[in-house]
Amino acid sequence: MQYFPVFIDAEHLSVLIVGAGEVGARKLELILKTPAKVTIVSPWVSDTVKLLVAEHSLTLHERKFEDADIFSHNMIFVATDDPHVNQHIHDHACAHNILVNVVDNTPLCKFITPSIVDRSPIIIAMSSGGVAPVLLRYLRQKLESVIPNKVERLGRFSEKFRSAVKSRLATVTQRRYFWESVLDGDIAETVLQGNEVKADADFIQELDNFANGDHSQGEVYLVGAGPGDPDLLTFRALRLMQKADIVVYDRLVSPEIVELVRRDAEKIYVGKAKSKHTIPQDEINQLLVDKALEGNRVVRLKGGDPFIFGRGGEELETLVEYGINFQVVPAVTAASGAASYAGIPLTHRDHAQSVVFATGHLRDNTIDLNWTALAQPQQTAVFYMGMTGLSIISKQLIAHGMSPDMPIAIVASATMPHQRVVIGTLSDIVDKVEAANIKPPALIIVGTVVKLREQLNWFNPE
Repeated sequence: MQYFPVFIDAEHLSVLIVGAGEVGARKLELILKTPAKVTIVSPWVSDTVKLLVAEHSLTLHERKFEDADIFSHNMIFVATDDPHVNQHIHDHACAHNILVNVVDNTPLCKFITPSIVDRSPIIIAMSSGGVAPVLLRYLRQKLESVIPNKVERLGRFSEKFRSAVKSRLATVTQRRYFWESVLDGDIAETVLQGNEVKADADFIQELDNFANGDHSQGEVYLVGAGPGDPDLLTFRALRLMQKADIVVYDRLVSPEIVELVRRDAEKIYVGKAKSKHTIPQDEINQLLVDKALEGNRVVRLKGGDPFIFGRGGEELETLVEYGINFQVVPAVTAASGAASYAGIPLTHRDHAQSVVFATGHLRDNTIDLNWTALAQPQQTAVFYMGMTGLSIISKQLIAHGMSPDMPIAIVASATMPHQRVVIGTLSDIVDKVEAANIKPPALIIVGTVVKLREQLNWFNPE
């Protein structure tokens, strides 16, 4: 982030606005929503600013800017039509470490004003860093349409009971669970409808129930992260990622998806790191158990779908053994994502009437598969985790009846902007992969459907 988002307490903020035309008026209207002290300096004053000055008893100096004007102010907006004046005030303010914003001139802004959705005390601020103001307005319109207009009632309701909840519930985790149950339930709806008497009574009863109940054990959410593109996450996956206390993830989960996890959640990486071995599966299983028994909401975030070569079943068996509640959230599996983004349909009436998934990496590090079943005609074979054994896979398929000229595709970093696809045949794919320097993780697709990529390829990442 080039700009660090922060909300400033305006109670003791002193703001100087240089320029009193319509541009300056817009900034003045924004600042007047706060308790900040405002001073305006301008030799010419628009009717809008004159009206605002009269209504709010503001300090107005109808003259040119003087260097001494900046002192005693914490923040300066410059809204003149003279670029030389704008530059001078910017340089002068910077020399004295005062925040300055030259309106509509991003290079001369030490801070920028965001696009705001105001439901005080709930305030949502967004910024594009000055590079896409139209897109920002579009996103603001979207937010305005989905956020209840009376959501400020929920803000004030939450403020009213914040101390009571803190005194009754000892831990941050308990308090968050409680507030989430309130805000997701009937109490919040009652508040939005304006029936605060009933909402207050229901809230107190709910708090009593929660404080007296047993909330010591947490829950595990086994969540599929999909093949990599964050847009392919399910709504439920995203919602649970935002509720999690702890997120356990591996190397197949893209950084873009990890970025969507709740900011203050503990993130535990259990994938293979450089010069280190992969954490054993039984240790991961026990980690999930231990964290849930501590009362946490644990998201086990797995690349692709957790029930397709994701060892999700093994992890759930351990949770069942300890009596821990869990949920499973399916996802776009790597085979579907890679094939779709590579323009290779896994089935096609003229090419393949069936598709079979196989793993190129078994528990004992062997590749002992039912090669006869995998080498059937009119079928697409997809191999997960098969890059290390690519040579063996190719030779075995040929040995069990597939033509050496059978098309094969290798899809690396599927669905991501840096996706790479290498096309070849069983006889030459190893050499082509080495020449392209393709590294795992990557997916292997074998079958005549691969020929369709030339016609159906739609995803052309840079």
